[in-house]
Amino acid sequence: MADPKGFQKYKREVPSSRMVNERLQDYKEIYNKTEDSFIHTQAARCMDCGVPFCHSGCPLGNIIPDFNDAVYKEDWHKAFLILSETNNFPEFTGRICPAPCEAACVLGINNLPVSIENIEKQIIEHAYAHGWVKANNIRVESGKSIAVIGSGPAGLAAASQLNKAGHRVTVYERNEKPGGLLRYGIPDFKLEKWVVDRRVKQMEASGITFICNANVGVNTDIKEIEAKNDAIVLTGGSTIPRDLNIPGRDAKGVFFAMDFLEKSNKYIDKGFEKLPDIYVKGKRVVVIGGGDTGADCVGTSNRQGAASVTQIELLTKPGTSRTIKDPWPLWPMILRTSSSHEEGCQREWSIQTKQFVKNEEGYLTGIEIVDIVWEMNPETGNYGLRELAETIRILECDAVFIAAGFLFPQKVGMIEQLGVQLDARGNVQTQNYQTNIPHVFAAGDMRRGQSLVVWAIHEGREAARAMDAYLQGVSSLEGKTVNVLEMV
Repeated sequence: MADPKGFQKYKREVPSSRMVNERLQDYKEIYNKTEDSFIHTQAARCMDCGVPFCHSGCPLGNIIPDFNDAVYKEDWHKAFLILSETNNFPEFTGRICPAPCEAACVLGINNLPVSIENIEKQIIEHAYAHGWVKANNIRVESGKSIAVIGSGPAGLAAASQLNKAGHRVTVYERNEKPGGLLRYGIPDFKLEKWVVDRRVKQMEASGITFICNANVGVNTDIKEIEAKNDAIVLTGGSTIPRDLNIPGRDAKGVFFAMDFLEKSNKYIDKGFEKLPDIYVKGKRVVVIGGGDTGADCVGTSNRQGAASVTQIELLTKPGTSRTIKDPWPLWPMILRTSSSHEEGCQREWSIQTKQFVKNEEGYLTGIEIVDIVWEMNPETGNYGLRELAETIRILECDAVFIAAGFLFPQKVGMIEQLGVQLDARGNVQTQNYQTNIPHVFAAGDMRRGQSLVVWAIHEGREAARAMDAYLQGVSSLEGKTVNVLEMV
């Protein structure tokens, strides 16, 4: 398994970042390119650990030790075949996945884990550079037609798998271009959009049709789609944001995070022709919410030239190491500092927002906040917050982005018109990805709730397997194990 002593000889390293003052001048990917020798050394750190817990950490079940071994032996083609067996889009996960596989790496028990995410990225970029990523033209046509509604990572994964099974696939996207969250929610400095375009072109060459500006249930009739397809996969995402219904919510200058990010991404995509409706140059920005979306707002605000950026979080500041509540190989609840935070941001924890403050013209001038402490109720065992009244104060700002997560998919339109049942959380209810309407399936955030890109890809793959079995009796995708050695 790679170098038996590699984990002892080499330290974990990741690609270096461009200088902050340089990358803030553009929206390009922040990491510098690396040499093959760099990745070779990092792959050598993969241990002969016996039980590779990284498999269980990865929702896709990527065969990580095997592709690491292939990279170490400089057999990039074999590494690509192994990786592609379980992951449709390594170019996405290799850039924006939080890497739960690394959290479960055995080496991470008493050392820094293998840099799996970056190795994935280098494998797929090698594959594209050498022409190994090709259109899927070797398949038996099933004669079945499938509609995939939503072109985010779950929809793209479902479409890709169903295409491999021989079905005719049409993907409907309500926005201007395919990609969903990948295109309109993730900033370019994390995922440049040529990466998405490159994959979409490969899928189109494989026979998948994309229809954009098709808001199904609004300007596109779901009943017509039903009539001309044998089955439908709903992959529209969890799109209703969690709001802050507090006094002053109607102030001009309070926005949802995803509205800001989408407008910024379209501004970049259209060549910076016209400033977006939400633009924060020279403004004092506050981001409410400490997650990845909040961090994306921080990075985007800095690139637009915000005067200052503050990010506040309701929860307590995490520690820097695991506790007994999140031991290895569980996902560690530790403090994470993203590249966006490094570029300039004041971060505060245990802060509750009480109201938005506005002037006579209705424009935002600040937010009233208060420090809180989290306390456990000894009778119920549940935690609750208590305000520290003496800490109430005004945080002056001109723009606020609410990045408090998402609740459930949009019900008005497609979901109501189809009549699919919802679960207690408001997500589409399924059994083995099949809704109460036999020919309608669901996957991704629309089904499981807000989650990670890697989980969305997993959901799309699994929904495709379930639908293929429904249409064919037995799925050509289900239980199919590829002998990689025979493919090399």
